[in-house]
Amino acid sequence: MQLIIRLIMRLVAIVALCLALAIGWVMNDANRAIRAETQASAERVAHELENLFWREILWRGSMRRDNILPIPNWESLATLKLVSPGVCITFAPGAEAPRVMCSQMDGVGAEAPQWFARAFDLLFGAPAPVSRPLTVRQPETGAVVARADSAAAVRQAWREISIVAGVAASMAVGVCLLAALAIFHALAPTQAIVDGLRRLESGNYRHRIKAFTSGEFGLMARAANDLAERLAQTTAERVALTKRLFEVQEEERRALARDLHDEFGQCLTATTAFAAAIEAGAADRPDLAADARSIGKVARRMTMTLREALARLRSQDLDELGLEACLVQLVAGWNAQTAPRAVVHLDLMGDLAGVPPAVSTSVFRIAQECLTNAMRHGKPHEVFLRVERLASNDGVVALTVEDDGDGDPTRIDFAAGHGLLGMRERVSAFGGSLSIGRAARGVRVAARIPLIHANSNAGGRAGGFGALGRAA
Repeated sequence: MQLIIRLIMRLVAIVALCLALAIGWVMNDANRAIRAETQASAERVAHELENLFWREILWRGSMRRDNILPIPNWESLATLKLVSPGVCITFAPGAEAPRVMCSQMDGVGAEAPQWFARAFDLLFGAPAPVSRPLTVRQPETGAVVARADSAAAVRQAWREISIVAGVAASMAVGVCLLAALAIFHALAPTQAIVDGLRRLESGNYRHRIKAFTSGEFGLMARAANDLAERLAQTTAERVALTKRLFEVQEEERRALARDLHDEFGQCLTATTAFAAAIEAGAADRPDLAADARSIGKVARRMTMTLREALARLRSQDLDELGLEACLVQLVAGWNAQTAPRAVVHLDLMGDLAGVPPAVSTSVFRIAQECLTNAMRHGKPHEVFLRVERLASNDGVVALTVEDDGDGDPTRIDFAAGHGLLGMRERVSAFGGSLSIGRAARGVRVAARIPLIHANSNAGGRAGGFGALGRAA
């Protein structure tokens, strides 16, 4: 629409320029016409006076001895008819005083506005007089001088310009309207193409632009539709690959947890037992007993760290216990710490038992990552975790984590790390949305995952957020 408006404005500017040039041409032509009328009036009056002069000499014998001049009666209605409207004739026979005869200004036109009169005088100045000798054979008979009245010249120019400018303006308005309609009709498909591209930008790859009869716009519509189809295919492949990567990550997490439990856990248990045995058998060696107690203490601390790592790595509890029980355990684990930094509140709503395994895993990992970030990057006193299954749009799982740690959401959104990237990838893999904004006294993270895009047969395994969160 802006393109159409710009083209119409340019058309109006071009028409206005052409109209201004036409008005200038009419003003110049009117000035030439005034000069031509003045010249013609001088010629006609001089010719008439010459005829009267010879008539007086030949017919009446009216001859003055001092200058041998006739005294014709030239100030008559017949002579006045030869003078154009708005022109004054000055004639001085011999040494006599000049006599002036002016035509009427009634036929010249209406009075022009003051601004036009000033503009006309500024451009062309006062009309120049035109002198015509009465006869070349007797120069002493004098000359006829014709001068156009300034007001009459302005009136005549205004009359011609009013007529021409009115017609030109009417034609210009008509041309503008018809051209605007033609431009609007010719560029109407651009709006549909722009809307289609905007939907394509927002991720709606199913929308298709209708075909147009015009060749160029038809090619553009087909190119946009082909691009949407390729983007939809690429996005589907990327989503499938992302889900598969999450499955592989989750499988690696389970394998790593199993290896840590079977190998490293047993080694720590054996180390603790050996340390206890050494301490019991070193009654006569206090220094050795102290070293054994230190080894046992370090082994027990490593065992606690291993248990926490296994809790983050394992996800098979989701299949065994379900999403609700795992979320309850997650919150209880944070609240059961020796020196908890904040109290975590859990609010579960809706039927979460029927959520597909893949979505359950992603929701659990996102909640795990959000709680870890809230505790690590802020100083909250309370953290609220809310998970709800909505019935709208074939089911949506909404997760919200809000804290009062006075964090800056802009810094979190652009912070370097993989935790936020992993959450976005999990959400986008199911066609959902993730937003990070400011809460009343901290940061609010909201995720929405539609269940219509979830594939319950895809293995339901996605992961990596425990490890990814530690890199954030």
